[in-house]
Amino acid sequence: MEKNIKFYWTLFLSAFSLSAFTIGGGYVIVPLMRKRFVEELKWIDEEEMLNLVAISQSAPGPIAVNASIMVGYRLAGLSGALISTVGTALPPLIIITLIAKFYTAFKENRIISALLLGMRAGVAAVIIDVIIKMAKDIIKSKNTVSIAIMIVTFISAVIFDIDAALIIILSGAFGAFYYNYYKKAGEQL
Repeated sequence: MEKNIKFYWTLFLSAFSLSAFTIGGGYVIVPLMRKRFVEELKWIDEEEMLNLVAISQSAPGPIAVNASIMVGYRLAGLSGALISTVGTALPPLIIITLIAKFYTAFKENRIISALLLGMRAGVAAVIIDVIIKMAKDIIKSKNTVSIAIMIVTFISAVIFDIDAALIIILSGAFGAFYYNYYKKAGEQL
């Protein structure tokens, strides 16, 4: 893929539009990024997108910005990371600035409160969709270690209420251990 002005403009507009029309946090942007960069533009394959999302989730900061940095860097190095980050950060900055200016009117408006309540339900549905798609991909891989990690982390979070940050750190550490000691040797658990 040629890195010309059209490429960078498409990258910026993709990041900008995804960020502008994603309400509900970073987990909502993940399926939209997947659709845009994997399915529509075909710039990244499915497995690599999952890996970029996993790295984005484990890095500190908002997942939408982290994922944007990872995708931009993967596509065009530092310049791609900067362009996609600016594209991702601008819409919330503009929207929050406008909301701050009219905060009192928004706070007391019943219609806007009802609209936001309805949007939360939609966001929950999108997050569940992401979870199902990612779980299907892990199960389709038939990698017993990945499936075991998914089951253990689910049980740790839901049943034992272990902090998500601790789960991510431990899963990452185990993944690094597994890769370095078993995968490199050509063995599998």
